[in-house]
Amino acid sequence: MINKKPRLPAIEYIRGISMLGVVGIHTGSQYLANVAANMHLVALFEVATRFSVPIFFFISAFGMFYNLDMSKPFDYKSFLQRRMKTVLVPYVIWSLFYLIHYAVLWGDTSVLSPFYIAFSMFFGTAGYQLYFMVILLWFYLMMPIWVWLIRRMSWLALGGLLVFQIAFDYWSCFMLNSAGVENFFLRSFIDYRLNYWVMHYIFIFVLGGYLAVNINWFMSFLTECRGRIIGFFWLTFAGLLGYYYWLIFTKGYTPLEGINTAQQLCPAGIFYTLGASLFFFAIFTIWRLPEGLRPILSALGKHSYFVYLAHPVAITYLGLALAGTGRIMTAPIALIFYVAVVALTMAAAVAMRQLGERWPMVNQLTIGISKRK
Repeated sequence: MINKKPRLPAIEYIRGISMLGVVGIHTGSQYLANVAANMHLVALFEVATRFSVPIFFFISAFGMFYNLDMSKPFDYKSFLQRRMKTVLVPYVIWSLFYLIHYAVLWGDTSVLSPFYIAFSMFFGTAGYQLYFMVILLWFYLMMPIWVWLIRRMSWLALGGLLVFQIAFDYWSCFMLNSAGVENFFLRSFIDYRLNYWVMHYIFIFVLGGYLAVNINWFMSFLTECRGRIIGFFWLTFAGLLGYYYWLIFTKGYTPLEGINTAQQLCPAGIFYTLGASLFFFAIFTIWRLPEGLRPILSALGKHSYFVYLAHPVAITYLGLALAGTGRIMTAPIALIFYVAVVALTMAAAVAMRQLGERWPMVNQLTIGISKRK
C-alpha cells in the first residue's frame, strides 16, 4: 500500500507557514477587542492568512496520496489504524485538557458533565482551534471515497468540483442558518456545520490528492508555469483583500463584519486558497531558498502540530497578563503579542519533543508520534 518516494520539504514548510497564519488569525481575534483596531493590521492578521486552514487540507491529502500506491487495493484498516494514532488520540487528549483547563481557570465545572464532553468531542468545541481535527477525522473515515474519486478524476471533473465548491460554500455561509429551528440537536448540527461538514473543503482536499498522484506532471507544471503561478497568487490575494476593503468602504461594514464575510469560504477566499497552495508549493520546491531560511522553515514545520494545538493556552495567559496591566491591545502590542505567542509555543513544543524522546508516551499522546525503532 505504501510506496516510499523522495521526501518533499515543501509539505513541511507549508505546514509551518500555515501554522503561523492560524496563530495570526487568533491573535487578530484578540486585537479586535479594541474598538479602534486598525483595519489594515486586521487585514494582515485576518485576511492575508485566510489560506491557512484550507491549505492544511491540501497538504494533508497531498501527503497521504503521495506515498499511496494507487495500482494496489486500498488497505482501509491499516490506514485508519495509523491515522487514528496521529490525529484521534491527540484530539481526545487535547480536548480533555482544554475542558479541564477552562473548568479550573473559570471555575465552571459544568463543562465536565458527560453530555458537554460528548458534545464538545463530536463538534470540536473544547478549543476554538480543534474543529479542524474533527473535519480531518471525517476526511479520514471517508478515505475509500476519496481513493475511488481520485482514481477517476479528470481536469474537467476538477473544474466541476470547483464550481460546486463555490456554490456550496456560498449557500452554507451566507444563506443557511438555524433561525426558527427549535430542536436543540438539529440546531447544533446547523450551527456547527463548519466543524464537521467535509463538503466545505472537498475541492482543495481532492486537488491535493490528485496532484500528488500526478506528481511528475505537477512538478513540470510548477517549473514551466511558475511566473503565472506567482501572478495568479497575487491576483487572488488582491481579490480577497479588495473584497474586504470594498465591504468596509462601500458597504459600511466594521472590520469584524468584513473578515467574517471576506473569509476562506467566500468565492474570493476559495481562489485565494488555490493560489496560495500552488504558490507556496512552487517557491518551496523550485526556488533556491537561502540556506539560513531552510532550518527555520523546517523547525516551524516540525513543531507546527504542537504549536497549533497549544497556542490558545499562550493566548489566554498573555491576554490575562495584558488585561492585568490595564492596557488595551494597540497595534504595536498586537504585533508583540503575536511574536510572543509563537515564541512561547515553539519553546514549549521543543521542550515537549525532547521530553518525549525520554518518555515516548508524551509524544504519542500530544502529537501522535511514536518513537522510531
